[in-house]
Amino acid sequence: MSQPMIALPATDPTPIVTRFAPSPTGLLHVGNVRTALVCWLAARASGGRFLLRLDDTDTERGSAEFAAAIEQDLLWLGLGWDGFSRQSDRTGRYQAALDRLKQSGRLYPCYETAEELELKRKSLLARGLPPLYDRAALALTDADRARLEAEGHRPHWRFRMADGPVEWQDKVRGRVHFEGRDISDPVLVREDGRALYHIGSVVDDAEMGITLVVRGEDHVANTAMHIQLAEALGAVPPSYAHTSLIADAEGHGLSKRLGSLSLRSLRGEGIEPMAVASLLAKLGTSDPIEPRLSLGQLAAEFDFAKFSRTTPRFDPAELQRLNSRILHETPYAAVRDRLAALGLGAVDEAAWAVLRPNLQRLDDAAGWWRVVTGPVGPVVADAALLEAAAAVLPPEPWGDATWGEWTAAVRDRTGIKGKPLFLTLRLALTGLDHGPELRGLLPLIGRERVAARLAGRAA
Repeated sequence: MSQPMIALPATDPTPIVTRFAPSPTGLLHVGNVRTALVCWLAARASGGRFLLRLDDTDTERGSAEFAAAIEQDLLWLGLGWDGFSRQSDRTGRYQAALDRLKQSGRLYPCYETAEELELKRKSLLARGLPPLYDRAALALTDADRARLEAEGHRPHWRFRMADGPVEWQDKVRGRVHFEGRDISDPVLVREDGRALYHIGSVVDDAEMGITLVVRGEDHVANTAMHIQLAEALGAVPPSYAHTSLIADAEGHGLSKRLGSLSLRSLRGEGIEPMAVASLLAKLGTSDPIEPRLSLGQLAAEFDFAKFSRTTPRFDPAELQRLNSRILHETPYAAVRDRLAALGLGAVDEAAWAVLRPNLQRLDDAAGWWRVVTGPVGPVVADAALLEAAAAVLPPEPWGDATWGEWTAAVRDRTGIKGKPLFLTLRLALTGLDHGPELRGLLPLIGRERVAARLAGRAA
């Protein structure tokens, strides 16, 4: 005998309990990562709980590797969960719910083939009518069904929608209204006996105490059906928030462009997790997109009232800019271990303060550290100026004031100042015409290397 469903309150309690329920059929991309992030922030902002639930019942397309990748990517982003489940472990609960729907007359068998259903759909569209299922299967007698099954037809099972209104107050879209009679009876069980997404989602949300479901606006019609399905199972539906779907920088949908926008690919490009979070948390809201160094900051600023129904645009160039700004503000303690993993254990807090304003990705630090430690092939633009600069090179120890004192002495000795002085010294000391401020770089390079480079020797 099946256990009763958990009936939830009619309005969201505080704290919120929400969930992210991806299918492990591919890598997480920016679209579904945004949903996960919004779920996590909504839960944390209310002091609530965030659950991870893998919809892993599609054994043909799903894989353990994708499931593991989802968990790894969420943890990389910092989205830890308070509870975890797999739908493949709960098929018995779904079957119990389906049995209840059959007993109540809300789930009925249909025997049309895919080709027959497609012909019906085209016929309705040709007449200017919505492609709703005509419920022809309800007219079948027991004898009809027995004959069809004897002929080898296996039924799919549809949920019978009630005719009344379906309404909810969406946290993003406001009041949403549907009429049940305008929604085609959805298939809950395929011909091969596999239960589809709808039943598992509704059963799990009810039994796991989910109080808020966040998903894309393309699921709005599904939500109307899910509300009726929950009520048919004796549960009170959760609250809903349907966010606008993300477009690219030109306003095109991302559906065919997500391969390069997986979280795994962004991570491989050296994008910081907080750059991703800072951008996705603010897309489609009234808040400006600015760098944040912690998810806690984003949670403190989170509010569904800030979300718009307009289509937000995901711009990789903006993500790159955010990435740089976050690195420029990141304290040494947050990157010390990562620097060591890059072979940059010698980069201390003082060196990090000098290098970070020039970083676009963390591994750029390796290139700038090579400028410090050498060997660097100096560019000699004015040998006489460099000789004069070497003659007044001060003794160590060097500090922040050394650069200013030294260049003043060179200016007094040669009469050269401004860009001709500073660029000539930069080219000799770094081999480049750009880079970290020499005021900070000079003490890191040290007097011995500086003197060698001024003399035109690689050091």
